[in-house]
Amino acid sequence: MKKNQMIEAASKFETPFYVFDSDVLNAQVKKIKDALQSTAKVCYAMKANPFIIGEIVDAVDCFEVCSPGEFRICERANIPMEKIVMSGVYKNKDDIHYALDTYKTEGVYTVESYNQWLLLSEYAAKNELKIKVLLRLSNGNQFGMDKSVLEGIIEDRENHPFIHIEGVQYFTGTQKKPASKIEREIKKIDSLVIELKEKYGFESEKVEYGPGLPICYFEGEENVEDVMLEALCNAIKQMQFKGEVVLEMGRYIAAYCGYYFSKVVDEKVNKSQPYCIIDGGVHHVNYYGQMMAMKMPPIVHLEEKDEEPKNWSICGSLCTVNDVLVKAYPFKGLEHGDTLVFEKTGAYSSTEGISLLLSRDLPQIIIYSEKDGYRVARTHYATDIINYFQK
Repeated sequence: MKKNQMIEAASKFETPFYVFDSDVLNAQVKKIKDALQSTAKVCYAMKANPFIIGEIVDAVDCFEVCSPGEFRICERANIPMEKIVMSGVYKNKDDIHYALDTYKTEGVYTVESYNQWLLLSEYAAKNELKIKVLLRLSNGNQFGMDKSVLEGIIEDRENHPFIHIEGVQYFTGTQKKPASKIEREIKKIDSLVIELKEKYGFESEKVEYGPGLPICYFEGEENVEDVMLEALCNAIKQMQFKGEVVLEMGRYIAAYCGYYFSKVVDEKVNKSQPYCIIDGGVHHVNYYGQMMAMKMPPIVHLEEKDEEPKNWSICGSLCTVNDVLVKAYPFKGLEHGDTLVFEKTGAYSSTEGISLLLSRDLPQIIIYSEKDGYRVARTHYATDIINYFQK
């Protein structure tokens, strides 16, 4: 969004609120696909921001869904089941049975443990449903399976005739900056599928990989976003595996589309340090890598004046000393009632914050595009009824 568009939004809606710009979002997906040049498909990890899935349903190839709640959101948004990858470290039996009963053989399911393998295989066999799965390889944490367990499933696959193993899935984390790390991980997956073919005669059709490409949030930080995307594309081109590659991305797709608007509601000077209090706070804004509010994210002061800058500490409305968004941020002529817009808040901020603390309302969420204008995706929502309910 340009500043004039931000001013327009601030005049229409009561703070705090988010605007998710559909045009910016789709431009980012296009940028990724243009760079890939059809060497890989794009899967949106909807945990980054579930509000925008309807805006990119035609732009991305599939959606990673990691919980029953996310699955219900997809149903309400009319996301086709064939575009859903049912993932998640915990899969409830009733939820999986519901999905299989309702959508039969559509969709793909990830297998994160031997117990999940049995859960899917037993129900598929009982109902004679030929379902598709991806086996997730662990990176040494609680997600996925040890390589020995994965190989055991591959070796025993003929005893599970209603399960069609499409291939493997691998994800190690987010905000990766050394290109060498992505190159090593791509080579690891490539070697694995070759080894599975040589040892067990298993031909992988698909590899799903979460590259964890970085978003550079802070002033003074070297921006390597395009460098890392290029490194990823080159690594894929070097793979011996010639089947379907699917890239699971969340932050890298969603971050730039988000703008968080919050108003200055109080200001003071304590021990020579200017503080401004906003009507939002850390329960609404989350920048990955922020340390003790010392780094400076991109913030637009809508009423900036032609004055000498003063370094302000921006604090939120929560009654905790941890509610500090930024320390010593230079604003020009900041005053009571001014609006601050925090950019790059499209990923995780609207869902990952401590939003129930102090029972403050959840912010409005607005979807914007030049074609359709502003659409309210969620009004301000009271949380006191969640924190205490009495008939």
